[in-house]
Amino acid sequence: MAAPSQVIDVVFMGTPAFAVPTLRALNEHGEINITGVVTALDKLGGRGRKELQESEVKRAAIALGLPIMQPKNLKSDDFNRTLRNCNPDLIVVVAFRMLPEKVWSIPRLGTINLHASLLPSYRGAAPINWAIINGEVKTGLTTFFIDRTIDTGHIIDQVAMDILEEDSAGQLHDRMMVAGAGLTVKTVLAIKNGTFSIKIQDDHKVSKAPKIFVEDCEIDFSKKAADVYNLIRGLSPYPGAWFTFHDQVLKIYAAKIFNAKLDLSPGVILSNGSSILLVGTEDYPISLEIVQLEGRKRMSVGDFLNGFRLNESEITAELADQ
Repeated sequence: MAAPSQVIDVVFMGTPAFAVPTLRALNEHGEINITGVVTALDKLGGRGRKELQESEVKRAAIALGLPIMQPKNLKSDDFNRTLRNCNPDLIVVVAFRMLPEKVWSIPRLGTINLHASLLPSYRGAAPINWAIINGEVKTGLTTFFIDRTIDTGHIIDQVAMDILEEDSAGQLHDRMMVAGAGLTVKTVLAIKNGTFSIKIQDDHKVSKAPKIFVEDCEIDFSKKAADVYNLIRGLSPYPGAWFTFHDQVLKIYAAKIFNAKLDLSPGVILSNGSSILLVGTEDYPISLEIVQLEGRKRMSVGDFLNGFRLNESEITAELADQ
C-alpha cells in the first residue's frame, strides 16, 4: 500500500455559523490544505432587506484568506470547471445544500458530510430541533460519505452527546458545532492516512428530521407539559414556538414547567399580573419566561406584563406570593 501523502487538498462547502468552526479547524491543521471554499450567494437582508449580506462561512473564508466560490447553479459547466481546477482530494460539506453527483463524484477520495445526529436517526434538515422536540436525551454527530440519496451514505465516524434537560436548540447547536469541528478533522485525517472504516446505515433504525414550517411551531396546549416544554426549547431561538394570545401571535423562547397542580384547563391563561404568566396544559402549567409579541422586541415575561393589559379573569391573587 502506498504511503499516505503529507497533505490532503480539500474543498470546503458550507454556509451558516454551524460550519465555521470546522472550516477554521481544517485550515489550522498542517496536514490539510484548503484549496477552495464554496458557499451560498450573498442575500438581501438587514433593515428593509436592502443590504447584501454575506454568509458566515464567506466572512470566515475572507478572514482566512481562502479562495471563495459562490455558484448560482451547482450543475453549471463553469462552476464544475473551477471546482476541478482546485484539484480536491476530498470535498468536506457542513450545512450546505444537496449536491449533484457531478459535483460530489469529483474528488478521488470522495465527498463527506457532517450531520448533527447519530445517523440513521434524524435524517433531514433539522436534526437538532427534532431531537429536542421529541424529548431525546442523547444525540450526536456523524461523518459519512455522500451518495445519491440525502443522509444515507456510509458512516465513517460518530460521537455521542448528551441533551441536557434545559437545552434549547441554540445551546445544543453551539456545543455541536464545536464538537463537529474536531470530529471532521479526525475524519479527514483518517481518510488521508487510509485508516478509516465504514459502516452501512441500518434502514430499520431510520427516523426523520424534516424542514420545520410555521405550522409546526404552533403550540398545542392540550398536550402534556413536557411535550409543550420540549417544543418550546426545540424551536428556540429559531424559528420560535408560538400561540395566539389576545388575537396576536406570541412567540415563546424560554419557559419552565410549573410544578404545582393548578385547576387550569389547556390553553387557559393565569398570571399574578407582574412576573408570572402561566398557560394550562393537560397536566402541569407552563410558565413563560422569554416572549415576543408580534411587532415587538423579545423580552422577559416581567417586562412584557408591565406593558400588557390582561383581562381581570386572567389575574389571580393565588399567584401573588409565587
